[in-house]
Amino acid sequence: MGIRINRVAVLGAGVMGQGIAAHLANAGIPSYLFDVAPKELTDAERQKGLTLEDRAVRNRIADAGWKAMTKAKPALLYRKDLAKLVTPCNYEDDLEKLGEVDWIVEVVVERLDIKQRVFAMIDDIRRPGTIVSSNTSGLSVAKMAEGRSDDFRRHFMVTHFFNPVRYMRLLEMVPHADTDPGLFAAMAEFGEHVLGKGVVFAKDTPNFIANRIGTFGMASVFHWMREFDMGVTETDKIFGPAMGRPKSAVFRTADVVGLDTLAHVMTTVAESCPDDPWRDRFVVPDFLKTMIERGLLGEKAGAGFYKKAKDEQGKRVILALNLDTLEYEEQPKVRFDSIGAARSLDTPQEKVRTMVWSDDAAGRFAWKVTAETCIYSAQLLGTIADDIVNVDRALRWGFNYDLGPFETWDAIGVAESVERMRAEGMPVPEVVDVFLAKGEGSWYLRKDGQLHFWDVVAEQYRPVPGLEGIITIADLADKVMERNEGATLYDMGDGVGLVEFHTKMNSIDAQIIEMINTACDYVERGELVGLVVGNEAANFSVGANIGLVGMLAMSEMWDELNDAVAGIQNAYMRMKYCTGPVVVAPRGMALGGGCEAVMHGASVRAAAETYMGLVELGVGLIPAGGGCKEMAFRHYGAVPPGVKADLFPFMEKVFTVIGMGKVSTSAEEARELGFLRATDKITLNPDYVLAQAKQDVLAMVETGYKPPIPMTVRVPGSDGIAALKIAAHTMREGHYISEYDEFLAKKLAYVICGGEVPQGTERTEQEFLDLEREAFVELCHEPKTIERIQHMLATGKPLRN
Repeated sequence: MGIRINRVAVLGAGVMGQGIAAHLANAGIPSYLFDVAPKELTDAERQKGLTLEDRAVRNRIADAGWKAMTKAKPALLYRKDLAKLVTPCNYEDDLEKLGEVDWIVEVVVERLDIKQRVFAMIDDIRRPGTIVSSNTSGLSVAKMAEGRSDDFRRHFMVTHFFNPVRYMRLLEMVPHADTDPGLFAAMAEFGEHVLGKGVVFAKDTPNFIANRIGTFGMASVFHWMREFDMGVTETDKIFGPAMGRPKSAVFRTADVVGLDTLAHVMTTVAESCPDDPWRDRFVVPDFLKTMIERGLLGEKAGAGFYKKAKDEQGKRVILALNLDTLEYEEQPKVRFDSIGAARSLDTPQEKVRTMVWSDDAAGRFAWKVTAETCIYSAQLLGTIADDIVNVDRALRWGFNYDLGPFETWDAIGVAESVERMRAEGMPVPEVVDVFLAKGEGSWYLRKDGQLHFWDVVAEQYRPVPGLEGIITIADLADKVMERNEGATLYDMGDGVGLVEFHTKMNSIDAQIIEMINTACDYVERGELVGLVVGNEAANFSVGANIGLVGMLAMSEMWDELNDAVAGIQNAYMRMKYCTGPVVVAPRGMALGGGCEAVMHGASVRAAAETYMGLVELGVGLIPAGGGCKEMAFRHYGAVPPGVKADLFPFMEKVFTVIGMGKVSTSAEEARELGFLRATDKITLNPDYVLAQAKQDVLAMVETGYKPPIPMTVRVPGSDGIAALKIAAHTMREGHYISEYDEFLAKKLAYVICGGEVPQGTERTEQEFLDLEREAFVELCHEPKTIERIQHMLATGKPLRN
């Protein structure tokens, strides 16, 4: 059963309502953003002579929500102009619009009585067949729909988005007992494929899955941190990246969520789940109650477990709360052998195993919380979810953990950890004993090339659901065609190869370039029909290996440096002119040389959350892997043949985008900046990017793909260089850029204008590549460029010298 949702009504213009409306806009779906009409005028409205009957007054709250949506940081919208798809409304004047929409999503205050009143109102005005859902984070689906019509209940469900909606993958879905199963499945498909969400199916229990397990983990931290004499800073260092979790860890996450919200979630379990085996852990601790009483609610209040301040020198610092004195203090330096060991490892499985089996205080603390969370997750199987897959996905997608509880259990070793749990008097659930007796020692395993999970109900392994149409690197493990230290060429099937980078941060080096050339050889010999260039890493590629560039420059190995740059240029040009289509599939950051790799594909299949930019000026260089060339050709080449257009506006955009090191905040914005073309494709759900890129290759082959015909472009030449030099000097005089920045700007101007030639001169791609490479090598002779490279390598931040 497929569904088509053309317009949505979002009821509630608060933070969550704004986020849902914005993400619908990201997916191209218009919505009405509703809120109440005010009952009183503000002083500003009175001064303007407005009354309660004026539309500006009646829409004030919804308008304020719309404006907040457009200004949110980080951005909720992929592009600013998508805001026009969201229309602010109020319940009194616009209620009839609920009869126009295909889906009504309720996002009002988390109180059952208020939600029930809202649903009664909706029931009276909605069209039969209109989908209605609640964004509740844990209220009962059955109670919310009490007294509603049969048609309402058949079309009612929970769609619980996580905040911020754009960035958090998780969408928890819970049906009513009367929900049409076909409709529920269709909405899950809509959430996954149209909105790009990771859908998890939960049962009608308080706080569903993610908040139930995630909050228990926090409660376990609160319980054990005193025994191990850990403060806020130490705890976050332990339960952050060292454990395969976000830097926000425990207390920073609590500050973002809001301490009042955290306390509400804990209280909901404590009061609504009298039979919960760990109910006492959900009692709000005294320090948290006191903080809430004092208004220390976290980020929204400017202070929570952390507070931004300035030291005696006026430098910004972040202070941490001492939970004994409830006073803010300077954060201590945190050093534990376990954390140091974990940080040196590559995979989250290695990290978490190292942490929990370490015998220092941090390791023992990590063990206690991890063990209890695993046990609790197993105890609730069948209560909050039917299987381990939904539990693991909920924690990964809702809390940004690298591993869910059962994936973590596999990483630390189920049998040996259970032995330790029993030795320490922890209650091991019967379901775990059955698994150890009948399973193969791991909650997940791969059989016949397919990932399986232990089904605790059937007591056997079953294929992991929801992987249909998805291609993962693990699926291709036995299909390696070529491999070196920096990259691998896989056979994706149907004659399509996949080039996967796996250097540190996927930085472009000689091994990656070698593999690109090897892959193109396969295509040109007819052994493959085309290629996908992509990976599953957090970032597609952060750029060329700047450490190697610095080493060659400091060693004055100029010929080797020139050859290395030429090697990158030639490999990218082979991608562009390969006899079979090369589709590049980026996600996360694609910066510098990574951005240039993307720009040389025959087509691009980008994840929506792709952040592209040519950022080389930050280290005193210019793009030299064809980035300047591609930007010039895309902009100057946009002028139709025979049309005498002014090239300067195109030149100014290219200069601004590269010179300011602009990085897109989304794949859509990358299109606006010129890094992606109008024909390049964007996928909201990153899990499908590789598979869809493969289908793009096959579709291009099927329609008779031919590589592009080399072209030339007219360039601004000397006139453009002169204009940009004046602009750069003006910025220097105004103290907007440094003297060296002005020098770099002039170098950039020379390249993007096609060199010192008359305006209108035709330039080839190779001529642009030569200009790029020569300027790049020349800049490597400059001491200030070397200084910038060294600073970037040491700090990870650009230097403005």
